[in-house]
Amino acid sequence: MAKILVSACLLGHEVRYDGGDLAVGDPRFRALQDIHQLVPFCPEVASGLPTPRAPAEITNGDGRAVLSGHARIIDTDRHDLTENFLTGARLALAQCQAEQIEFAILAEKSPSCGSNVIYDGSFTGTRVPGVGCTTALLRENGIKVFSQNDIDDLVTMLP
Repeated sequence: MAKILVSACLLGHEVRYDGGDLAVGDPRFRALQDIHQLVPFCPEVASGLPTPRAPAEITNGDGRAVLSGHARIIDTDRHDLTENFLTGARLALAQCQAEQIEFAILAEKSPSCGSNVIYDGSFTGTRVPGVGCTTALLRENGIKVFSQNDIDDLVTMLP
């Protein structure tokens, strides 16, 4: 049995910016719950951001650029939330390190959790290849991160 860090919204927790969730109904995801220990975590809520909150996107890059200081995370009210998102990413990493978690399933398209695709920072719904800042930090530290759409890839790596 493996411990897997999972975006809390994917487990039905109402922590998304809009106050909702992204509960996964895929039977493969449910099978993971039966075999492995899923550890819910929301970097944004852990950093102190409220639910609901204004939508936020990464401007001028992706999560790797946020970590290096070359991109910012801004919400639709033009507030710079970069430090909140970085705090959430650090807390996610600390949780993984404390519990010896080697795998994560994080919500695609999120400025924190996206693992393949994020929004481009224009708030027009335009998606671009990239990762969120939590995904970037976890991967930099050896955590294998997957989206809710990549369950099959994760399953092949699990003990």
